[in-house]
Amino acid sequence: MTLPSALRNAEPLLLTRRRIWIIFGALIAGMLLSSLDQTIVSTAMPTIVGQLGGVENQAWITTAYLLATTLVMPIYGKFGDVFGRRGLFLIAIALFTLASIGCAFSTDFWVFVVFRAIQGLGGGGLIILSQAIIADIVPASERGRYLGPLGGIFGLAAVAGPLLGGFFVDHLTWQWAFYINIPVGVAAFVITWFALTLPGKRPTHRIDIAGVVFLSAATTCLIFFTEFGGNDKHGWGAPETLLWGAGLLLAALAFVFVESRAEDPIIPLSFFKNSVFVIATSIGFVLGIVMFAALAFIPTFLQMASGASAAASGLLLLPMMVGLIGASIISGIVISRTGRYKVFPIAGTLITGVGVFAMTTLSAATPIWLICVFLFLFGTGLGLIMQVIVLVVQNAVPANEVGTATSTNNYFREVGSALGVAVFGALFTSRLSSSLFDIFTASGASPTDAAASTATLDPAALNKLPQAIHDLVVNAYADSLAPVFWYLIPFIAVAFVLSLFLKPIPLSDVAGMVARGEAITGEEADVLEAQRLAEAKAAKHAGADIGTGAEPPKQ
Repeated sequence: MTLPSALRNAEPLLLTRRRIWIIFGALIAGMLLSSLDQTIVSTAMPTIVGQLGGVENQAWITTAYLLATTLVMPIYGKFGDVFGRRGLFLIAIALFTLASIGCAFSTDFWVFVVFRAIQGLGGGGLIILSQAIIADIVPASERGRYLGPLGGIFGLAAVAGPLLGGFFVDHLTWQWAFYINIPVGVAAFVITWFALTLPGKRPTHRIDIAGVVFLSAATTCLIFFTEFGGNDKHGWGAPETLLWGAGLLLAALAFVFVESRAEDPIIPLSFFKNSVFVIATSIGFVLGIVMFAALAFIPTFLQMASGASAAASGLLLLPMMVGLIGASIISGIVISRTGRYKVFPIAGTLITGVGVFAMTTLSAATPIWLICVFLFLFGTGLGLIMQVIVLVVQNAVPANEVGTATSTNNYFREVGSALGVAVFGALFTSRLSSSLFDIFTASGASPTDAAASTATLDPAALNKLPQAIHDLVVNAYADSLAPVFWYLIPFIAVAFVLSLFLKPIPLSDVAGMVARGEAITGEEADVLEAQRLAEAKAAKHAGADIGTGAEPPKQ
């Protein structure tokens, strides 16, 4: 039996099937923590913004989380390749859990937003590192069957989260949506500490600090540029909006200049010469715009426009998650068996497009069962694309850059997500705020009282309004949200065209750590594991014999 040269003088990590599943269990715990929080907040959001006085700025709850997540994704990806992923994964869990405590005890809307941003700093690491670690321990040819369950965990959390969020709002308080993260976070940390056995590394090149700074600056300017531009209080031509746009342009140019000369760039520009990487990442970017623009405000629509309670609105998301989980797992299994993946993004964009087109017809009178059908189509389309794109990107780059490639792909998807929430959220909230203000002033309220009522309106307050005003508010929510979906259809068309040009390449049959000479897998790993266990057992017996004064057996 021969070992890779890198392992002859070091203790190799033996990737037996048992160890792979133990590591996978640790990743599941981390992913559950991140996924559960995002979906719990969705159904609790109307109550949170109503009680904290932030209806007009509710998009910031999602935008702050997405902005922070987007900022740190490339850092986690590159630093994981450079330093190893175990310590970073533990840091991400700790950040997320501590920020959850801060959210639960917030009494001011903007303090709450700050803690949501800190949660994003941890959530970005949980997403990126989970996907990168899977690429480290499982070859691309088998990775679909693991990425599918990871997508399923996201779907499971997306079902349980809204239900729990609705239950907490209806029967306890919205703070419980964050209290629940504390035991889950502690459990995930403990499981990761003992189960996630991965080797550490030392950097061999200078860290690209300048790249981190300019990329973070460009991302921040981009989000604020879109947020200010889509807000009625500022607009695209406002001086402050143009200032953010100028900052974006300057930071982006500086980033490209720095990366072209960096010894070990945080995002290698060589990635953008790889057509498979570019097309798959572009699909993820467009998908991010569509997915989060829709998901961020559907629960609000269900609660306010259809009259559903917070718990019921969570239950109504179940069809979407059934479609997402089923499509994600089935596509992963099929890819692992056939090695073919191109058909899934094509089919996924078509089905997603049908679902979004159907949502343009939403109104206060739309039957609940029909909304469920729309959501099922939307979820099925997403499930056929999300994990497949990650697999394609990881398979298109060298093993020593898999973390960086994973984070870059997710970075552009999250940029799309932040853009979708900021731009389309601004369209929705500005239209909604204007309509609500007109409704309250027409009912006899003073401009000051109308503005206050608009800012603090939540489902409980809505149900206390006179029936005539109640009906006007419900129609305002429906009329403000449904037209936004028309703007999403061109983006889905772009994703469909891109998927047609996605070049199929053979899936690698070597795990990342094995390709880098850091681990052994397969039969070799099983044999060496048995040898180690036998040696450890013999050493234990020898120590026991010495302790009792017995002579060790003669050779």
